[in-house]
Amino acid sequence: MNDNNSPLEQQNIEMRSPDQPTATLFCISHIYPPKINPLANRVSKLLTGFQKDWQIIGLTDTENAYINEQAKIYVVKPWVPQLLIDLFNKLKLSKINDLLVWPDRSIFWVLPALIKGYQIIKKEKPDVILVFLMPYSASLIGVWLKWLTGLPLIFNLNDSISCTDMHAYTPTWLHHRLEMWLEYFYGRHADALVYVSQVNLELAQKRQAPEHQSKFHLIRCGIDPLNYDSPDTLNNWENQENNQEKFNIEFNIIYTGGMNGWYEFLKQEQGKSSIKSFLKNLYHQWQEWGRYYRAKVDYSSSSPVFVGQAMQSVLAQNPLWQDKLHLKIYGNTFPDDVVKQVLAKHDLQLLVEVFGKTKHSEVIQIARQADLLLLTLPDRPDGDYGGRISVKTYEYLMTDRPILAAIPKGENWNYLHDKPGVWIVNPKDIAAMSKVISEVMAAKMAGTPLRFDRRAIQEDMSYTKLTQDFLKVLAPFHKQK
Repeated sequence: MNDNNSPLEQQNIEMRSPDQPTATLFCISHIYPPKINPLANRVSKLLTGFQKDWQIIGLTDTENAYINEQAKIYVVKPWVPQLLIDLFNKLKLSKINDLLVWPDRSIFWVLPALIKGYQIIKKEKPDVILVFLMPYSASLIGVWLKWLTGLPLIFNLNDSISCTDMHAYTPTWLHHRLEMWLEYFYGRHADALVYVSQVNLELAQKRQAPEHQSKFHLIRCGIDPLNYDSPDTLNNWENQENNQEKFNIEFNIIYTGGMNGWYEFLKQEQGKSSIKSFLKNLYHQWQEWGRYYRAKVDYSSSSPVFVGQAMQSVLAQNPLWQDKLHLKIYGNTFPDDVVKQVLAKHDLQLLVEVFGKTKHSEVIQIARQADLLLLTLPDRPDGDYGGRISVKTYEYLMTDRPILAAIPKGENWNYLHDKPGVWIVNPKDIAAMSKVISEVMAAKMAGTPLRFDRRAIQEDMSYTKLTQDFLKVLAPFHKQK
């Protein structure tokens, strides 16, 4: 903006203390704290870290959005035709929503957010627009505001819209082409783009003309080390480690988060002769009609079944370990009856315990006390590299515990391959998983549990470092007033 400051504004500028931010960042994010998910956490950590250099103005759909007293957050709600959407859902016609609502269901937020955003810019006179994605429709707000105001625009993509790990299919081939165009559109009209995945960044960067390729920056997700500073308290773990009798009682493999793939093992159990099953199959075919698959993703491998079979193999070879080996899953979101059916089908009821949603603070403590941390991601039978990197990866690396990563080739594999105390195997390689479990469990049973010093890499994962890296991206747009 080239508007001259009013006398009152000029007086306020002159009265600012030397330490007060002299530039303003307008941050558009559909999700803000107090919502709890990886994007809300990234928004909170980064914007708080920016405040030494930037005054923060925000726009969101999140009710009661809050960063701190220094940040000014505006809330605007979407204009959603909820009755029509509910009608389609009630009539089992949600596929129509999928076909017509693009690029995502937050598209109804675009117009009210655009109007409010323009008003905010006229009032607050920010220097830069920063847009966090997902949802991808928020990108349209950023681009249109740039066109209307001439302000520099930066996108932060937590997930690429073209990532085949995250978005293996689209409703139709046309939707696929539109999404590929949209990511290309980002590169042409943003002044800088921040990706959390090297694989996704490189794929998107290659699609751009050479003059736009320098706009791309890699700044991964991260962890706040303060979350890991508290002492281990659950189950009085340290006392157990110093007591040889208790020390040999259990070997706990821990997985934090909701596993996928449960339904994959029940499809064969569904009856094929009943009218109900026929109608279900017909409805499934309707849902599948027209879908364009970008990648083959095997979700069954991100379940406890294959690692459970590896555990069974370990116990068959080591009968004295019977009743000592357990897999505990924290954060399940699937129906209990589905979980029980799958575990019963594979005789895993005594080996696998599944718990529901767990507080994040408790999850951190649980992970720090595992004998072995398990990471699973869906297999890629097509052999292509996916760009997904799990936040769980960073959380696990903040501990000193051994990690079994049952993951396909891709971003997560690349990131973990040289990290200490990490065994990487294919998600369905039961023999390889059995070997890792046996090695780590034998060490504990012998009284010498495996531990790994990861302090060197933990500093790189901290939001202190990530914030400094992001500030370097913002620096060229920082204007002294």
